[in-house]
Amino acid sequence: MSHLLLVIASITVALILFGLLLRRKPSAAIIALIAALCVALTVEVIDLLALRDPQNLESYKRWGLLAESLLPFTWLLYTLKFGRLPGWRNISWLQRVVLAAAAFMPLPVLLLPVGDFFYSPDFGDELILFLGNPGYYFFIGILLFLIVALVNLEVTLMSSPRPERWKIKYEIIGAGLVIAFFLVYYSQSLLYRSIDMSLAPARAVLFISAIGFIAYSRLRRGEAPSLRLSPDMAYRSVVVFIIGVYFLVIALLGEGLRYFGESTQRNFFITVTLIGSVAVLAILLSEKARRKIRVFLHKHFYRSKFDYRQQWLDFTQCLTQPRDARELHQAILGFYCATFGFRGASLFLTDDEGRFFDLVGFFERAAWREKVAGDGPVIERLREGDWIVALGEIRLEGVTSPLIDSGLAFLVPLLSEHRLEGFIALEGRINPDEVLTYEDYDLMKVLARQSTAAILNLRLSAELSAAREMELMGRVSAFVMHDLKNLVSNLGMVVDNAENYLDDPEFQVDMLDTLRGTVGKMKGLIQHLRTLQEKPLLERRKCNLRQVVDEALGSLSLSNVRVSGNGVEADIDAEEIQKVVLNLVLNAIEAGGKNQPVWVEVGDDQACIRVRDEGCGMSEEFIRTRLFKPFETTKKKGFGIGLYQCKHIVEAHGGRIEVRSAEGEGTEFTVMF
Repeated sequence: MSHLLLVIASITVALILFGLLLRRKPSAAIIALIAALCVALTVEVIDLLALRDPQNLESYKRWGLLAESLLPFTWLLYTLKFGRLPGWRNISWLQRVVLAAAAFMPLPVLLLPVGDFFYSPDFGDELILFLGNPGYYFFIGILLFLIVALVNLEVTLMSSPRPERWKIKYEIIGAGLVIAFFLVYYSQSLLYRSIDMSLAPARAVLFISAIGFIAYSRLRRGEAPSLRLSPDMAYRSVVVFIIGVYFLVIALLGEGLRYFGESTQRNFFITVTLIGSVAVLAILLSEKARRKIRVFLHKHFYRSKFDYRQQWLDFTQCLTQPRDARELHQAILGFYCATFGFRGASLFLTDDEGRFFDLVGFFERAAWREKVAGDGPVIERLREGDWIVALGEIRLEGVTSPLIDSGLAFLVPLLSEHRLEGFIALEGRINPDEVLTYEDYDLMKVLARQSTAAILNLRLSAELSAAREMELMGRVSAFVMHDLKNLVSNLGMVVDNAENYLDDPEFQVDMLDTLRGTVGKMKGLIQHLRTLQEKPLLERRKCNLRQVVDEALGSLSLSNVRVSGNGVEADIDAEEIQKVVLNLVLNAIEAGGKNQPVWVEVGDDQACIRVRDEGCGMSEEFIRTRLFKPFETTKKKGFGIGLYQCKHIVEAHGGRIEVRSAEGEGTEFTVMF
């Protein structure tokens, strides 16, 4: 009766869990978890029916064997999907092969008679199934697949970042309990070549506990994060080794206990299996035990404590993934804690004046304080050299400091060219018995140098970005000021001509057109200043180059500017090219004087504009080294960006500017499209 109530309770809590999991769109891991629990509960229900109706044992066990054959596939699928990145590409080819092999477990159940798997002449009294050869190998196969599933859970937990482990720990405990009990239950086949079904009620109790762990994890901790795993092969082999030793001990105990009574065997078996299961689970989930195993491995099987190549690859990847300063600080602190076994860490960086060290990040510990004074005996020791400061040793020397009284263990200096940029404060060892050696200190210092470089690079990148924004604003402002200067020069010429031609109706019309065009160009400059584009946005259209030149020079009303050529059509931004023409002509007028002629020639067969004057000319060295550089000018009131802007506009069109000049002989600019 109690077994029946336990099974009903298991089904009830499972249905409640399923309802909670299916409230939102289920992920592949949730679907796999529901399938695995359904299969496990199906095994429990069928075993209950077989125990209550021994006469129909074979009928029930046929379906029971089929359900048991699905255990490996469903639990393997769940452990490969839980906490992993979505998609089959993120599952290794070996795991895919194992999963595919598990899918064939139902095949022998479908092909062979139930009697080949087991026989039980006195099942009603003994509740024991004696295994035949097919049954023996069948349950051995289930054991092997479930071991892989348990290892997958361990890899997921240990490969996850420490801040994420608290989210998945209890679900892994729940799923691990189910898998571990099945391992214990089926390990009887190794011990006696039989299955004792009287243990089924204990399995129901464990199911209720496991579902409780999973429900708590899902409700209080949320969905497991998706992780890209890089597990440590040495530690993964430790888990397999522990499980293998466990089964070997069970088999040897079974052989030795044949000399004792049946009841003694059974009680001893249950005691050992339960203690062994708890021990295995504790080892899998204990960070302290994990670090002790690593230390033992490195002491006895490796020349060095660390695999420095792997540490360097892991730390390099750790530094390249963060997207901002906060993520970088968290990544550095998390790597220190995971590598050296500390419970928490804080990062302090110097302020601009160097008077204080500001707290910029902390990992798994509350903020100790926001600032640390930039002087004092402890800080001076950090500045003295590239040494890890052990606060416990300083305390014994009688030195007093707020840092010593804070409960911190070590301070790692972050130095750049003998300047203390900050320090990492490490707190509390996970395994207090683990002693740090010179290898730990050396690796800490190497990681500190790399961390300092990464932090400074990120800081310099931010400063460079701000400088580029200021440079862009200054460049655009200079362009606008230069264009305004040209427009003012244009208006000045209109004012000069108005003294002589103001009463001329044609001049009045030209003057109004000039003013209207100038206002339009000034509005365009204001809009350009608002957008602050680093490169000019061109509004290209087919235009006749002669028409573009005439519109650019129409407002000048100067008799000494002579335009020739019919021009060809080109795909250009007319307004931008007018700026180029106006700038070149004004430069030519300033170089030769108002009375000297300026020739503007528009190509008839080729898309080009040529501006020539008879001014003072330029040397070859000046053309090569200074002519097109920004803020280089020979004029008293010039900005030095006119020709730079012209070159910028022409190159944005895919063209070029050619210059021919000699001192005392004038200059010729040719704009080629």
